[in-house]
Amino acid sequence: MGLAASNRPFDHVRGSLMSHTTILPLPKTPDHVPDIPGRRVWFASITPSDDAANQTVSHVSNVEYVKWIDAMGQGHLASLGWTTEALIASGAMWFVARHEIDYLKETYAGETLLAATWVRDVKRVKSWRDTIIWRELDNTCEVVCTASTLWVHVDLAERRPVRPPAEMMNALDPCGSDPPWRGRR
Repeated sequence: MGLAASNRPFDHVRGSLMSHTTILPLPKTPDHVPDIPGRRVWFASITPSDDAANQTVSHVSNVEYVKWIDAMGQGHLASLGWTTEALIASGAMWFVARHEIDYLKETYAGETLLAATWVRDVKRVKSWRDTIIWRELDNTCEVVCTASTLWVHVDLAERRPVRPPAEMMNALDPCGSDPPWRGRR
């Protein structure tokens, strides 16, 4: 089932101004996938809405990508049983500490994009997650955005970093290797 960005169960930015972009979890790996080192990869399709477009230039605003990357991480975690509600009930939640995003190609409202996210590593209270967004073009993948995000697991009462539970770390199944785009710098 498709969920609008403002109605996703894993949307932890409720109440903020969000576009009506649709993110659909995919039931299987897409036919054409870029090089992905992750083992437990979560795939989705993204269809940007008209209100995701930049008001000056006719393409999707870079701010929207940040929202998609965040939603992809939340969706992946929810698919493993750690919904926003479950995290709140546990008294701890993941928060973004850093985004490293490369915008490689423009995207447009109404087109269908594909995305994948996976966990690279979990060390003590921090975790690196990688995300790649692409479009299928002539039976190939045209990568439009790559991102690496540092997440910190925080105790909600104390507002201090705390280790995630072992069962969560096992479920995330970190791949332990850098994505191909990290070596380009």
